[in-house]
Order: sequence, then structure tokens, then C-alpha cells
Amino acid sequence: MFGNHQETFLGAEGIDYPIVMPSSAELDFNAPQSTEAGDKPAGPPPFESWGRYPEYNAELKQLHWQGDYPRAIDGVHHGALAVGMGRSYGDLCLLKDGTLVQTTSMNRLLDFDPATGLLTAEAGITLAQILDFAVPRGYFLPVTPGTKYVTLGGAIANDIHGKNHHHAGTFGRHVTQFELVRSNGERMHCSPSSNPDYFGATIAGMGLTGVMTWAQVRLKPIVSRMIDYQGIQFHGIDEFLELTRQAENIEYTVSWVDVTSTGKNFCRGIFMQGDHSQVPAPLTVSGKPKLTFPIELPGFVLNGATVRAFNSVFFNKQMKKRVNTLQDYEPFFYPLDAVLKWNRMYGKRGLLQFQYAIPWEHAREGTVAILQAVAKSGLASFLAVLKAFGDVPSPGMMSFPKPGITLALDFPIRPEKSFALFDRLAEMTNEFGGRLYPAKDARMTSAQFQAFYPQWEKFARYKDPALTSGFWERVVGGQLGVRGVGK
Repeated sequence: MFGNHQETFLGAEGIDYPIVMPSSAELDFNAPQSTEAGDKPAGPPPFESWGRYPEYNAELKQLHWQGDYPRAIDGVHHGALAVGMGRSYGDLCLLKDGTLVQTTSMNRLLDFDPATGLLTAEAGITLAQILDFAVPRGYFLPVTPGTKYVTLGGAIANDIHGKNHHHAGTFGRHVTQFELVRSNGERMHCSPSSNPDYFGATIAGMGLTGVMTWAQVRLKPIVSRMIDYQGIQFHGIDEFLELTRQAENIEYTVSWVDVTSTGKNFCRGIFMQGDHSQVPAPLTVSGKPKLTFPIELPGFVLNGATVRAFNSVFFNKQMKKRVNTLQDYEPFFYPLDAVLKWNRMYGKRGLLQFQYAIPWEHAREGTVAILQAVAKSGLASFLAVLKAFGDVPSPGMMSFPKPGITLALDFPIRPEKSFALFDRLAEMTNEFGGRLYPAKDARMTSAQFQAFYPQWEKFARYKDPALTSGFWERVVGGQLGVRGVGK
């Protein structure tokens, strides 16, 4: 349908498609250079995940056109994986000694219908590029994560979620169709009615079912860039749960939580909620970020004392218990995107992220127990996000969210402490009937993964035999033959 990338046609707005999108700001800083076959990269690996751990060398090739794959992996014997912006935190977007095919040059906008909000684009386009096109036309992403510097293909492969999960579900619910190319050259049109099994396996499929060339997503209408924002201080898990109940009809909800405080301040935080403003206002394009984190901080900077001080300032900067204001969508959805390469603050060793979803049956006790374990460990996390997942089902076979509570934590890597803590938190998550998010993981064991995702064997039937990842090798590996390839 959209496979002939060199053909142009006139869209509903009188625009000649395809449109080659301008580079995302983060691409200017983050896009690695491909290596020629046989070259040995010097220094850091040619491609890093956002957590910068683990470090795996791989050959990196660029896909420029939809027809470049699978020719790009001809002769590859150690596995391949399509990657985008590298915003997964662990090894989901890495492959040790394999071949990575990067899609960010395959970023053309193929079609847009202003009457329905249906946008079709190549899989390497970023959410930032989509927003630059869509917002001036009165449309916004149906679901967005905490960064806009992820590709459309990556958003589908990880079935990303956002602040409106209780209303809109995951990103995959708003994808209407896409093309999947298998390593044998087969091109599959996937939708709920065409190859529906591969449609479900590819959404949240971690990039393992094939390479996505283009996808179509339904955007949502807006009349303003502004968000009707309300920030509410809370003390304790019960206040958080009550605010969550009260906000059932508000589209976006999320909380920052102080994981360092104990005693009367245990589980204090700020509950942030908002809806798109219904007062018409100019729909302009966002400016480019002007700040880049300049250096890798020494490991001693982020410690218990400095993070406790930051958390105290962050909680108390809101002078009133409840604040109402109009806020631009950029700081509401993407506060960290204002500083490029902010992951450098965690130092050369990088960072680990831990994110669980625990069902409502054990959500309160599980969250309290895990927060107590984190506070007791003395390890510092100031990027701690707590929110409720709704019961809107995802079409993705391996989707992460489930109704209940999700908590995401960032920690600088301290090998002598952080690995043991993460291993314990994963076990606690399993004990409380929860699961971890593969896109945020670098420590999950094979046994844990198979407990969290018992449907993994069914999913493995749809996996492309040429594709694998560091994550898949770690949690499945030889159980399906060499390099996780089904026998």
C-alpha cells in the first residue's frame, strides 16, 4: 500500500507525499554513525541504550529506504535487530556482536487525513517529528511516553504507555495497520483483519517479529497546546490511591514520589493531573532544546544526601497543597527532553531503571513493601514515577501494562549494591503477582521473564528466525536453539 517509497501522490490537504521530515533535535546529538563491515569501532560502542548498560559492540547499518531490508543483513550469521533512537534503558535494543539496522533515516511522512487524524509514516520517524507536523494541524499523539525522542516503530514494538492509560490504553490500540518485512523477504500487511496474529505479536513484540517499514496511527484532535494542570501534594499511599480514584474522569494523571523519605514523610509526592485545554489558542511548533548535559558526572555526586535534598526541594517548591494553572504540553509531557543527553548525570557507569506493574489485588501492599525496600537500601532515585494503570486492553500479545499500580525508578549503577537490590525488587514483584517492563530492564532473569510473561512460548512462534536481542538472549537464549532462534 505504501511500499513504493519513491512514488509521490497528492494528499487530502493538497500536499505532495511523501514528506522527508526535518531531523529531530535529539537525532543531531544521538545518532551514531554506521560502521563499514570489518571495521572495529574505537572507544564507546557504536550504539548505546539510554541506560548505557550493558555495553555491547555490534555492527551498525542504516536503513534509508523501505527496500533496504532484508538486503542489509545478507551474510549475517550472528543475528540482527532493527533499532531506532535507543531509548530503551537496558539491552532490549542491543545485540552483542550482532548487526543492528537503524531506521531513523527512514522517516518519511507518507499520508495524513485531516478529517480523521489518520497519519501514515515510515517506522523511523520520531514522535517529535510527528508532533511538529500534527500540532499545527490541530492533532496530538493518542498516547505518549515521557520522551518524544522515540521512533514510531519503537513505540509500537514496546507498546508504550503514558499518563492516560486509564482512558486510552497503550499506543498499540491506536495503530490501525503496518507493514512487516520478514528476513526471508516476505512483506506482510498487518491489521486487526489482515494477518491479525502477526499484528498482535508485533505490537509489544520487541522488534523480534520482523522489520516494520511503515505504520498508520490515529491521532487525537486538540485546539490548544495548553494543558489544564493541577498539582496536588499527598502524604502516603492511601492519599495517592484516593486522588487516583477522584481523578478517574481526568485524562492524564501521574505522580512524582519521594522514595528516600521515611517516617511521616514516607511515600509523599505530588499528584499531577490534566486535560487538554478546550480554549482555542495558537498551535505552534515547539522550539528546539537549547541545553545539553555537558559532562558525565562523577559517581559520588548522585548519593543519598544529594537526592534527599533534591526531593525535599522538589516537594516543597509547591508552596500550596493544590495548584491550578495552564501549562504548555512540553513541560507537562516531556520535562526531561528540555535537556539533551540528561542520562550523562548518572556518570560513566550509566543507570538502571526498574518498572513494575502490580495488579490491584496486591498493589497497595506491594508498592509499600517495594518503597520500603528502596528506602532501606540507601540507594538514591529522584526520578520516581507512580501511577495507576487502567483496564483498557491492548492488542499486543506481550504488552506490559495490567490494571493496578506501576512504579518506575532510576538508579545510578553501583555494582556492589544496585544489582542485588534490583534482583530483590524483581523477586518481590513476582511475589505480588506483578511483572517488569522489558523496555526498562537490564537484570530480569529467564525464570522471572517466563513467570511475568507465560505467553512467551506462543509469542516465540511468530519471532523472525534472523532477529534477536541482548534481552531475548538473556531471558530465553538457548531454550529455543542457537541465539534464541526457534528450531
